[in-house]
Amino acid sequence: MATTYIIIWAVAFVFFVIVEIANGAGLLSIWFALGALAAMFCAIAKLSFVTQFAVFVIASIIFLIATRPLAKKVKMTAVPTNFELDVGKTAQVIESIDNSLNKGRVRLDGTDWSAVSADGSKIEKGATVSVVEVSGAKLIVTNKN
Repeated sequence: MATTYIIIWAVAFVFFVIVEIANGAGLLSIWFALGALAAMFCAIAKLSFVTQFAVFVIASIIFLIATRPLAKKVKMTAVPTNFELDVGKTAQVIESIDNSLNKGRVRLDGTDWSAVSADGSKIEKGATVSVVEVSGAKLIVTNKN
Protein backbone atom coordinates (compact mmCIF):
# COMPACT_ATOMS: atom_id res chain seq x y z
CA MET A 1 0.00 0.00 0.00
CA ALA A 2 2.89 2.39 0.70
CA THR A 3 4.03 2.06 -2.92
CA THR A 4 0.55 3.13 -4.10
CA TYR A 5 0.73 6.30 -2.02
CA ILE A 6 4.22 7.04 -3.31
CA ILE A 7 2.92 6.75 -6.87
CA ILE A 8 -0.15 8.88 -6.10
CA TRP A 9 1.99 11.68 -4.63
CA ALA A 10 4.51 11.42 -7.48
CA VAL A 11 1.68 11.74 -10.03
CA ALA A 12 0.25 14.69 -8.09
CA PHE A 13 3.70 16.33 -8.07
CA VAL A 14 4.09 15.87 -11.84
CA PHE A 15 0.53 17.11 -12.45
CA PHE A 16 1.06 20.30 -10.45
CA VAL A 17 4.41 20.94 -12.16
CA ILE A 18 2.78 20.52 -15.58
CA VAL A 19 -0.02 22.91 -14.60
CA GLU A 20 2.61 25.41 -13.42
CA ILE A 21 4.54 25.17 -16.69
CA ALA A 22 1.41 25.27 -18.86
CA ASN A 23 0.06 28.29 -16.99
CA GLY A 24 2.94 30.56 -17.91
CA ALA A 25 1.60 33.35 -15.68
CA GLY A 26 3.82 32.28 -12.83
CA LEU A 27 3.36 30.60 -9.47
CA LEU A 28 -0.11 29.14 -9.79
CA SER A 29 0.40 25.64 -8.43
CA ILE A 30 4.07 25.28 -7.50
CA TRP A 31 3.27 25.18 -3.78
CA PHE A 32 0.95 22.21 -4.34
CA ALA A 33 3.74 20.47 -6.25
CA LEU A 34 6.12 21.04 -3.34
CA GLY A 35 3.43 19.89 -0.88
CA ALA A 36 2.93 16.71 -2.91
CA LEU A 37 6.69 16.16 -2.89
CA ALA A 38 6.75 16.49 0.91
CA ALA A 39 3.81 14.07 1.19
CA MET A 40 5.62 11.62 -1.10
CA PHE A 41 8.58 11.61 1.30
CA CYS A 42 6.12 10.81 4.09
CA ALA A 43 4.80 7.91 2.01
CA ILE A 44 8.36 6.67 1.50
CA ALA A 45 8.78 6.83 5.30
CA LYS A 46 5.61 4.68 5.54
CA LEU A 47 3.63 7.23 7.53
CA SER A 48 -0.18 6.97 7.49
CA PHE A 49 -2.19 8.50 4.68
CA VAL A 50 -3.78 10.96 7.13
CA THR A 51 -0.28 12.15 8.07
CA GLN A 52 0.72 12.34 4.40
CA PHE A 53 -2.35 14.42 3.57
CA ALA A 54 -1.81 16.70 6.58
CA VAL A 55 1.81 17.22 5.48
CA PHE A 56 0.59 17.99 1.93
CA VAL A 57 -1.87 20.63 3.17
CA ILE A 58 0.46 22.20 5.74
CA ALA A 59 3.48 22.22 3.39
CA SER A 60 1.39 23.72 0.59
CA ILE A 61 0.22 26.51 2.88
CA ILE A 62 3.75 27.17 4.15
CA PHE A 63 5.16 27.25 0.60
CA LEU A 64 2.29 29.54 -0.47
CA ILE A 65 3.05 31.99 2.33
CA ALA A 66 6.80 31.77 1.73
CA THR A 67 6.53 32.38 -2.02
CA ARG A 68 3.88 35.10 -1.87
CA PRO A 69 6.41 37.96 -1.98
CA LEU A 70 8.17 36.24 -4.89
CA ALA A 71 4.85 35.78 -6.68
CA LYS A 72 4.16 39.50 -6.46
CA LYS A 73 7.56 40.27 -8.00
CA VAL A 74 7.20 37.65 -10.74
CA LYS A 75 3.67 38.72 -11.66
CA MET A 76 3.87 40.73 -14.86
CA THR A 77 2.68 44.30 -14.69
CA ALA A 78 -0.15 45.15 -17.05
CA VAL A 79 1.07 46.55 -20.33
CA PRO A 80 -1.30 49.16 -21.71
CA THR A 81 -2.93 48.14 -24.96
CA ASN A 82 -3.08 50.40 -27.99
CA PHE A 83 -6.52 51.72 -27.21
CA GLU A 84 -5.45 52.73 -23.69
CA LEU A 85 -2.46 54.54 -25.15
CA ASP A 86 -4.72 56.53 -27.51
CA VAL A 87 -6.80 58.10 -24.73
CA GLY A 88 -5.78 61.73 -24.27
CA LYS A 89 -4.22 62.07 -27.72
CA THR A 90 -5.18 64.74 -30.21
CA ALA A 91 -6.85 63.83 -33.52
CA GLN A 92 -7.97 65.77 -36.60
CA VAL A 93 -11.59 65.55 -37.78
CA ILE A 94 -11.57 64.43 -41.45
CA GLU A 95 -15.37 63.97 -41.75
CA SER A 96 -17.78 66.06 -39.70
CA ILE A 97 -18.97 64.25 -36.58
CA ASP A 98 -22.74 64.00 -36.15
CA ASN A 99 -23.91 61.36 -33.69
CA SER A 100 -27.55 61.61 -34.85
CA LEU A 101 -26.49 60.61 -38.39
CA ASN A 102 -23.93 58.11 -37.10
CA LYS A 103 -21.25 59.91 -39.12
CA GLY A 104 -17.79 61.08 -38.31
CA ARG A 105 -14.16 60.20 -38.88
CA VAL A 106 -10.92 61.38 -37.35
CA ARG A 107 -7.26 60.82 -38.16
CA LEU A 108 -5.13 59.77 -35.21
CA ASP A 109 -1.43 59.09 -35.70
CA GLY A 110 -1.97 58.58 -39.43
CA THR A 111 -4.86 56.14 -38.98
CA ASP A 112 -8.49 56.93 -39.82
CA TRP A 113 -11.02 56.07 -37.13
CA SER A 114 -14.77 56.20 -36.89
CA ALA A 115 -15.63 58.78 -34.22
CA VAL A 116 -18.50 60.04 -32.10
CA SER A 117 -18.78 63.12 -29.94
CA ALA A 118 -18.70 62.44 -26.20
CA ASP A 119 -21.34 65.09 -25.45
CA GLY A 120 -23.39 64.58 -28.61
CA SER A 121 -22.43 67.91 -30.17
CA LYS A 122 -21.63 68.24 -33.85
CA ILE A 123 -17.95 68.73 -34.66
CA GLU A 124 -16.98 70.17 -38.03
CA LYS A 125 -14.37 68.82 -40.42
CA GLY A 126 -10.92 70.24 -39.70
CA ALA A 127 -11.50 70.63 -35.96
CA THR A 128 -8.98 69.33 -33.47
CA VAL A 129 -10.39 66.86 -30.94
CA SER A 130 -9.15 64.97 -27.92
CA VAL A 131 -9.73 61.23 -27.51
CA VAL A 132 -11.54 60.48 -24.24
CA GLU A 133 -12.34 56.81 -24.80
CA VAL A 134 -12.03 53.98 -27.26
CA SER A 135 -15.14 51.87 -27.79
CA GLY A 136 -14.42 48.98 -30.13
CA ALA A 137 -13.40 50.52 -33.45
CA LYS A 138 -14.76 53.98 -32.57
CA LEU A 139 -13.08 56.86 -30.83
CA ILE A 140 -15.14 58.95 -28.47
CA VAL A 141 -13.86 62.49 -28.71
CA THR A 142 -14.36 66.00 -27.37
CA ASN A 143 -13.78 69.26 -29.22
CA LYS A 144 -10.54 70.95 -28.12
CA ASN A 145 -11.63 74.41 -29.31
